[in-house]
Amino acid sequence: MLPLFPLPNVVFFPNVFLLLHIFEDGYRAMVRDALASDRIIGMVLVRDGAKEREPVPPIYSVECAGLITHVEPAGEGRSNIALRGLKRFRILEEDHSRPYRQAMVESLPEPTIGTHALRSSRERLEALLDQRLRAKGSETWMPSQMADGDLVNALSQYLELDPVEKQAPLERDGPME
Repeated sequence: MLPLFPLPNVVFFPNVFLLLHIFEDGYRAMVRDALASDRIIGMVLVRDGAKEREPVPPIYSVECAGLITHVEPAGEGRSNIALRGLKRFRILEEDHSRPYRQAMVESLPEPTIGTHALRSSRERLEALLDQRLRAKGSETWMPSQMADGDLVNALSQYLELDPVEKQAPLERDGPME
């Protein structure tokens, strides 16, 4: 069973980092339980239109699991955690027997693609990002050593897009799509 952390505005990707402040009782219990076992939790996006504070808001079925790599106590039982994205998964069945959501999940394979297939697309992407950063007066920087899939995941995570727009690439079958 994978503990689930539903949020209305966070989409999480493999090989990307996410910082979270844990303050609600159920999520405090989830972090304690995860730290006592494999340190893995699943970040899940609450579907658009879910009622605020709905006890079990609907969520998307394709999401990303993360490893808790760092925990910093923040007083009064709260904590700050750092997650590193591990792997995409699909929710098969939920369990609501704990003070937080859990699910049986299946790992989704990361497709392998030839580097030639992505090369021209990556070059266009790098040129567009370089042009955009220069227009904003920012220093240009492209991580040329970063793997293609990791670059797509990082951009999907950190670009200022609506959560539903970020969810779409998470559900695709690889960086080329």
